[in-house]
Amino acid sequence: MTRKRTYFYLLMATLFVVMACKDKKETTQVVAEENMAQSPKISFENNSETKKVDVKINGELFTSYVYDGQTPKPILYPIITKSGTVVTRGFPYEPRPYERVDHPHHAGLWFNYGDVNGLDFWNNSYAIAEADKDKYGTIHHSEIIDLNENEGELTTKALWRSSTGTDLLEETTVFTFSEEGNTRYIDRSTTLKALEDVSFKDNKEGMLGIRVTRELELPSDKPAVFTDAQGISTTVKALNNEGVNGDYLGSEGATGNDAWGTRNKWMRLQGEINDEMVSVTMIDHEKNVGYPTYWHARGYGLFAANPLGQAIFSKGAQTLDYKLAKSESAVFKYRILIHNGTDLSKETIENASIDFNMK
Repeated sequence: MTRKRTYFYLLMATLFVVMACKDKKETTQVVAEENMAQSPKISFENNSETKKVDVKINGELFTSYVYDGQTPKPILYPIITKSGTVVTRGFPYEPRPYERVDHPHHAGLWFNYGDVNGLDFWNNSYAIAEADKDKYGTIHHSEIIDLNENEGELTTKALWRSSTGTDLLEETTVFTFSEEGNTRYIDRSTTLKALEDVSFKDNKEGMLGIRVTRELELPSDKPAVFTDAQGISTTVKALNNEGVNGDYLGSEGATGNDAWGTRNKWMRLQGEINDEMVSVTMIDHEKNVGYPTYWHARGYGLFAANPLGQAIFSKGAQTLDYKLAKSESAVFKYRILIHNGTDLSKETIENASIDFNMK
């Protein structure tokens, strides 16, 4: 082989390698750009004047962390599907026509309990008379610890305070927000650290709750009376059921009003709003106290997971008076799925539950 021909082949081989590397680099860059375009962008806007943090996905409002004190606990409100449908009740923040106005303490998505050292944190609201305030506790927002948009994480701190000003619990919560297809995710990990010896007496009113929009309630043509831990009765009136079509489904097969008081790894509430299928699903974490949780899931729109209240749900067969000694901590983890457009299948929820329990 001549020297010129050898040089020619070497030159061609070099060009081939260079072009191959260039093509690989460009292909990798295109894939990376496509993945970036597909990944939802989580952003936070903290407004210290209105005292809320707006949580946005690709620039659209998903929910807000509200710490303005209008409710005696921080809440997520409103909660909105990817298609723009609000799944939370408007009252007491923004009352809507034809919706219920009972239980003013049912606002947005919240986390508290009905009996902590004898104080009721669940039922506290503006409706409680000043003379009775000594029976109730308040969760005071303390600070925004971190806003991590890369991970979609909002970290907050709050204090569970008695009516006399004693701080019983320090709460640190990490909210992780994300979106996949038509499902929006809220992962909530709450650490409760006891600042003194604390007792969570077995109580039906707890712990992670959401009050849903009228359309997701279960149809009912009868009024009902519900009594809280202080013996105060509230009448839930019968209303027109037009457009009301919600239904529960639990992991163990419970449906409808029969879902109340059952133990399930997860619970789905689903119905149609403006001809679109919409659902709210809560998933319990296997490391939580009381797993699988009992569900305080009412037909009138209260949807709650209660791991610590067992006596009423089991008809006295089980009791859990949970305690934390001073400086001890407990962690409660939940995943909430906000879905629209299609039926959210049991298989899909099971997969989301398996994924969540790996965290």
